[in-house]
Amino acid sequence: MSSFESTVPGELGDPAAGTAEVPEPGAVTIVVPTFNEAGNVAELLRRITESVPARLPCEVVFVDDSTDDTPEVIARSARDCPFPVTVLHRDRPTGGLGGAVVEGLRAATSDWIVVMDGDLQHPPSLVPELVGSGERSGAGLVVASRYIKGGSRAGLAGGYRIAVSRGATWLTKTLFPRRLHGISDPMSGFFAIRRSVVTADILQPLGYKILLELAVRSRPRQVTEVPFVFQDRFAGESKSTAREGFRFLRHLAGLRTASPVARMVVFGLIGATGFLPNLLGLYALTAGGLHYLPAEILANQFGVAWNFLLVEHLLFRERRRHRGGWDRVGRFALLANADLVLRIPLIALFVRHFGMGALSATALALVTTFVLRFAGTEALVYLPRREAADESRGRGRDRDRDAQ
Repeated sequence: MSSFESTVPGELGDPAAGTAEVPEPGAVTIVVPTFNEAGNVAELLRRITESVPARLPCEVVFVDDSTDDTPEVIARSARDCPFPVTVLHRDRPTGGLGGAVVEGLRAATSDWIVVMDGDLQHPPSLVPELVGSGERSGAGLVVASRYIKGGSRAGLAGGYRIAVSRGATWLTKTLFPRRLHGISDPMSGFFAIRRSVVTADILQPLGYKILLELAVRSRPRQVTEVPFVFQDRFAGESKSTAREGFRFLRHLAGLRTASPVARMVVFGLIGATGFLPNLLGLYALTAGGLHYLPAEILANQFGVAWNFLLVEHLLFRERRRHRGGWDRVGRFALLANADLVLRIPLIALFVRHFGMGALSATALALVTTFVLRFAGTEALVYLPRREAADESRGRGRDRDRDAQ
């Protein structure tokens, strides 16, 4: 699809409408992730048909993870649409709603991609304004915001959801002040992005906050916003659950630890929390009559197991695919226990050969073994194997050739 000229009276860009002449909006692919939205999709397509001007080339891509008859309802409703409608049904909903959006980004063929929910809380009537605003400003990303003048979160049901939305917005903007500068509503699921500025393969979504993922990992240099009023859900029930909330927090942790320094800091904090299960295990074992030396060795494994679970889910979630589960467990446990074995000789070395005091030698040994353990964990447990990395680079070169 491509842009084309139009002079339909009263439409965006027509001087007869009383507005300054602006560039024609580019073609648009509307990506709609769906999960059991059979009651909404027919009305959504009807409103898109009414809202998108005939001169704006349009296609709609549904990426569907439903367990109901949503794909069949889409197929029936699409017969009355003047634009192409595609359904990509996923048997495995990898990455949740955000993963569905990434699949839609890959399938899009237009200059602009508009991402919106399928429950009509995002008004389709705003699609032309999102694309037109991007063309007028030259922006690569246009966010529909509830938090600028003219916007409203009226469709959020209840004080609890409003409080959660406010808290999540504050948390994300606090953690990513530079990346989210100029974005008042990073939790918005309604936005337009130029296809040329997004690389789907670098995205690693978890859950439904795909705008946050895009803004942090591949934010365009220029961003603008348009206000929108968050609507009431047309049919069905909200997909926001406590489980999605935990996935959101895990996603935040993964984004915040993308840099090596940040990963090292979080690795250290996780290691500090491991003292609690270690001490509890030691207390239980010695209270049961076990000698303190074997009890200390066994209790250390409780801390190792605790640290491993947190590291897996908070720090290296996206890298777990590079090795099998038991392979990762064995390597992590070996490195964690080697820390104990290495620390004592290091302390002796610092005291005898460098004349350090016992306290300062112990502190330096702790820092040294910590750095070595972090580097070893990243390199030996979670970095891809050489053949896997070579294969990944080969796939990347193939994609580049296909794009040329």
